[in-house]
Amino acid sequence: QVQLVESGGGLVQPGGSLTLSCNVSGSSDISSMDWYRQAPGSQRVWVASLYNDGSRAYVDFVKGRIKISGELPEKTFYLQMNSLKAEDTAVYYCRVFSAIAYWGQGTQVTVSS
Repeated sequence: QVQLVESGGGLVQPGGSLTLSCNVSGSSDISSMDWYRQAPGSQRVWVASLYNDGSRAYVDFVKGRIKISGELPEKTFYLQMNSLKAEDTAVYYCRVFSAIAYWGQGTQVTVSS
């Protein structure tokens, strides 16, 4: 059974940085690792992806501030977030695609002074 566990969320001041981690177990054939976020009262939206060919993709509103990294064989990937803004406040979810999509439980990121 594929399981994903996120960590690294918390409270950070505007302009600060935070790195989220996602540890994946139970899967050996992952085609992509993704991060999504869901702000209060909003739908879950895609943030970034890391593909098994090493390529990366980001949603426009985070480009230049967020970096996805990781190694598929190690099954751990990260979301490094810099210059955080209040509007980045959300529950962040990791997801992997291995025939079907598997989700983590989410980790809260709150950007506030």
